[in-house]
Amino acid sequence: MNIRAMTDDDGASVVDIYARGLLSGNATFQDDAGTWESWSAGHLNECRLVACDDDGRVVGWAGLSGVSNRCVYRGVAEISVYVDPDFHGQGLGKALLAALIAASEKEGIWSLEAGVFPENEASIALHHRLGFETVGRKRGLGRMSYGPMKDQWRDVMLLQRRSTTVGVE
Repeated sequence: MNIRAMTDDDGASVVDIYARGLLSGNATFQDDAGTWESWSAGHLNECRLVACDDDGRVVGWAGLSGVSNRCVYRGVAEISVYVDPDFHGQGLGKALLAALIAASEKEGIWSLEAGVFPENEASIALHHRLGFETVGRKRGLGRMSYGPMKDQWRDVMLLQRRSTTVGVE
């Protein structure tokens, strides 16, 4: 596996992996993966990564979204990591998240946040292994519009990783 910077040429693969992740019903409230243009508009230009298999095929991605446009939050970002379901269980999520953490710190980002459904225990465990802490639970944050939990209000676990190298005096 190879992790590299994402390019516009990766857009179709990124959206496809995102769409396949949505099918689990445990990835996001969003019910439509949208287009590459909408994906790109919703993510920071920095810290966009893809994981490729030995043939160069994109099999996972990671990116950041801003949490606020206020200048005091310029060092805080929300993470997204998605792996092609055919490649689950091979350590790609961990490799992508570790690379995303390193890339974010190079960009001066001191705090990363993740919102994860409590039922997604594997994702929560992965985040904990890489230094994220559970800081809270947002109860009934949103109502699912699709999937096996359609019409149910879902909680979201808020996880945070504070850099030990950026923004430390």
